[in-house]
Amino acid sequence: MSGAAGQHAARPRFTVRAVLFDLDGTLADTAPDLGGAVNRMRERRGLAALPLARLRPVASAGARGMLGVGFGLAPADAGYGALRDEFLAEYEAALDRDSRLFDGVAECLAALGARGLPWGVVTNKATRFTGPVVAGLGLGGAAVVIAGDTTPHAKPHPEPLYEACRRLGVAPHEAVYVGDDLRDVQAARACGMPSVAAAYGYLGDGPDLVVWGADAVIDTPLALLDLLVDAPPLKRGTAAV
Repeated sequence: MSGAAGQHAARPRFTVRAVLFDLDGTLADTAPDLGGAVNRMRERRGLAALPLARLRPVASAGARGMLGVGFGLAPADAGYGALRDEFLAEYEAALDRDSRLFDGVAECLAALGARGLPWGVVTNKATRFTGPVVAGLGLGGAAVVIAGDTTPHAKPHPEPLYEACRRLGVAPHEAVYVGDDLRDVQAARACGMPSVAAAYGYLGDGPDLVVWGADAVIDTPLALLDLLVDAPPLKRGTAAV
């Protein structure tokens, strides 16, 4: 947003009982390990390693993004399935070597804990990768972790967010979802949950965040704290979902 309207627009505030985060590109910079996997595949084929700057923007798309940039293949292309299996095995062998939390994430999560707000992870990364990555990053304080295969559908379908809310005992409108990809906003919108776009994340290949329709955009993880208003705690026995 620009001009006078943007300068004077009221900043949104969300009354929440829980906060949910995407993983890759939102809580953590996992691109070095994802990129390392595809570059080792390239090197085995006599191809030069690609700079991380080429791979980082598509890291949120996982194998699809890495193989698209690394080998110019899409899921419908011949040979994609075999390369995908090779990539996943390569990644699994070294998935917590260089991945790190983004600056400010640890402080943000600690602040949520101090306020008594549970937080969780909802990612499209499969369980076999999500568990080790979450543990390696020190995210054991998550009240819930929903992986890409926890439910029958992955984002942008809303079911992973619904499942997170069921496990937390909150209604979707009582939580907020923070992500760095359009599908994160789409999933939140589909279940009536406020969404926050992480402009510091991967964001794909040059998107215009304005067209995503997120309820708010943050430039740093700590900026999220200014958007949250704690809701009164749920009464014992109250069914939220």
